[in-house]
Amino acid sequence: MWAKRIEKIFMQLLGVILSIAFLFPIYVLAINSFKPLRDIYKNAINFPETWSVENYIKAFDRLNFFNSFTNSLKITGLTVVIIIFISSLAAWALVRYKTKASNVIFMIFASAMLILFQCVMLPLIRNMGQLHLLNTPGLIFMYQGFGCSMAIILFHGFIKNIPLELEEAATIDGCGMFRRFFCIVLPLLKPIIVTVAILNVMSTWNDYLLPSLVINKEGIQTLPLKTFLFFGQFAKKWDLATAGLVLCMIPIIIFYLCCQKYIVKGVTEGAVKG
Repeated sequence: MWAKRIEKIFMQLLGVILSIAFLFPIYVLAINSFKPLRDIYKNAINFPETWSVENYIKAFDRLNFFNSFTNSLKITGLTVVIIIFISSLAAWALVRYKTKASNVIFMIFASAMLILFQCVMLPLIRNMGQLHLLNTPGLIFMYQGFGCSMAIILFHGFIKNIPLELEEAATIDGCGMFRRFFCIVLPLLKPIIVTVAILNVMSTWNDYLLPSLVINKEGIQTLPLKTFLFFGQFAKKWDLATAGLVLCMIPIIIFYLCCQKYIVKGVTEGAVKG
């Protein structure tokens, strides 16, 4: 009895400690976004003596926020839509149309998740440059290669739980292959679609490294790329940088809060084999 209570108290304390550890950097970022630069250097942890939104106004202008936000939204939206479309179709084909190569293909996709971007970064960018596939089109194309593997695995596990009898009944009624998928299977994939969307939206929206290597034209930079303007070689404008980073975080936080109820359900059901 006492052992269970002690274990419960310990787990609660551990949860509180971990929550503080994860939330502390966000707290520091948020409070410093309302401080002038001298107060940040003076004490970065305390609350500001006077709260001011001047940093946000300046950062909004320096970021060219609406243009950068539109660029990020376009790249993220197209990337996620294409990943969902290709991955769901591929996973459905692997589950429903079994061949000798199906397991091999699935293992190739699973193995691709183990390849880090940094391992293929330089040859990939060089080859994409030779093919003239840089900037926005090339960036979206490369995101497919890094995002589809995990998406296919999640869709694959989820589709196994969909009764085959539903598709067989649709076939008897005269539905073709693609109509079965889009009319029968796709509507049932809503939880895992939202999960895949959340994971890819967060990774694509927050990505800095790949866009910094691929985008080389003025006016099409994403929000993470524009925040680099606040970090110069000889001086760092922490007051504007913190405000700019908070502005970048707000859209993705709103998106996550709207969709978070689906993510656990999608991952759990996608991991269970039927």
